[in-house]
Amino acid sequence: MERIRYIYDVKGPTVTAISVNLSNHLHFPTKTVNIHVYNQFCGENEMSESFENQKYAPIGVFDSGVGGLTVAREIMRQLPQERIIYFGDTARVPYGSKSRETIVRYSRQIIHFLESKGVKAIVVACNTASAFALEKIRPEMKMPIIGVVKPGAKVAAEITQNGRIGVIGTEGTVGSHIYTEMIHRHNPKATVLGKACPLFVPLVEEGWLKDPVTIQVAKRYLAYFQESDIDTLILGCTHYPLLRAMIREIMGESVNLVNPAYETAQGLKRLLEQHEISNDGKMPGEPMYQFYVSDAAEKFKNFANSILPCEIEEAQLIHIEE
Repeated sequence: MERIRYIYDVKGPTVTAISVNLSNHLHFPTKTVNIHVYNQFCGENEMSESFENQKYAPIGVFDSGVGGLTVAREIMRQLPQERIIYFGDTARVPYGSKSRETIVRYSRQIIHFLESKGVKAIVVACNTASAFALEKIRPEMKMPIIGVVKPGAKVAAEITQNGRIGVIGTEGTVGSHIYTEMIHRHNPKATVLGKACPLFVPLVEEGWLKDPVTIQVAKRYLAYFQESDIDTLILGCTHYPLLRAMIREIMGESVNLVNPAYETAQGLKRLLEQHEISNDGKMPGEPMYQFYVSDAAEKFKNFANSILPCEIEEAQLIHIEE
């Protein structure tokens, strides 16, 4: 019987798995001199220290502001052993009204910062950046990266009963029609109705989650869907789950609300398992969560502490364009 194991070529943040037939005692070519072999015959479980440490490296998560905290919160709940480094681009929020080129540039800057922190994977916890930048940047990446659009679109396509799905998001996300494209991959006959809700992000950033002004704005935005016979509504911006209770009250119990943050955490779990870099919790001592922002650090910290399941002591200010 053939005995197959994987060896790993570790170069910086990149981990390349190579299948090797151990029963044939293959010799490795010179280009793989940096590989450390799993020694089955000696009963040792030795991979390179660099690869082993990949498991304990943090996950990078970024958003235009506080909205991505809803994704970080789900990762904390579903993957409690994973460390997180979060960056909120609070100096340049909102992203939704900016051009594709600008969003790609911002995303590259943030990803380079997260890479400098030694992350093992990146979550683009922003629908606009996922829509505009993810596929542009993915080929440049040397580590796993996941956005928030595909997981939410897949669930919406599967749970709708009447095939009529609403999407609320920023002008950029709705205008890109990326949710329509992704939903049709799973449910080609679905009707997808989009509505940009540009005021939601600044209202959430201000912390006006239950303010009468926010309620009135939500009623005006959502009236479009109340007249459209949808049975599923995607909260297509990571800020919007913070308004979930209000949206639920307006739309009623008959409409499914899809929170891509939850589905993204599920997708991240599968991605880490696929790359064999899930944290097993056996290396304590490192800080579990670190937070960085490009502006208004104290305001960010206070807001984060109001919604996260843990207390954060500091959000560090970073000048991301320097």
